[in-house]
Amino acid sequence: MVLSVALVGCTVAQASVSGDEVIVVGVKADQPGLGYREQGVFRGFEVDVGTYIARRLGASRVRFREVRSDNREQKLNDHSVDLVLASYSITPDRAKLVTFGGAYYVAHQDVMVRSGETTIRSVRDLTGRRMCQASGSVSTARVVTGLSIPAKLVPGSSYSDCVAKLRAGAVDAVSTGDLVLAGFAANDLHILNQPFTDESYGVGMRKGEIDRCEKVNRAITTMYQDGTAAKLLRKWFGKSRIPLVEEVPQFEGCS
Repeated sequence: MVLSVALVGCTVAQASVSGDEVIVVGVKADQPGLGYREQGVFRGFEVDVGTYIARRLGASRVRFREVRSDNREQKLNDHSVDLVLASYSITPDRAKLVTFGGAYYVAHQDVMVRSGETTIRSVRDLTGRRMCQASGSVSTARVVTGLSIPAKLVPGSSYSDCVAKLRAGAVDAVSTGDLVLAGFAANDLHILNQPFTDESYGVGMRKGEIDRCEKVNRAITTMYQDGTAAKLLRKWFGKSRIPLVEEVPQFEGCS
């Protein structure tokens, strides 16, 4: 499904998959707060950021299309989307496949457990515990490989599936960026607020789109300087208990 929003502007810097005046943005459809679909309309922080960037690129319209963690590169490379804003952590392996703009936000990986859980107080307590591994995500590797914590991995199709497994008691914890966790947190779920790594969320583009990447970076800089980023972070996560970073993130460089 593709949904569009009218924007003020003239022409985009590069031809998009839908024409010179349209940019198609890939976002998640099942991550509350970041990117989710409600009654056929995409909403969330990354939807708003994608709209802002598209406006700065000169698009007259922006369309949204659902992507998953395990098909983001595919959707870019088969020209289904022009940009991806979908909790897309910038990593060296991914940077070999796509060009990243940003980061537009640096999240901090944390752990979420069921409320009332008293034996898991930090990531180190995941030794021997069941942790959900969302398809296409690198977050569990940061725990098991990066920190050498031998958690028992239970596969999940997405983070919404992982959260459902957590609520059902099929896993003991879900670990990923705090913005993702904050969108799912509720009375029955608790974020430890014990961050242990950074996750730089980037804007994915097809490999080699350097000119567009540089324009995206300028748009992100303006978004923070004019106060829009702070307003959007407070809009979507202001009621959460996680600390929000409102300074311009460090860019990784277009390549």
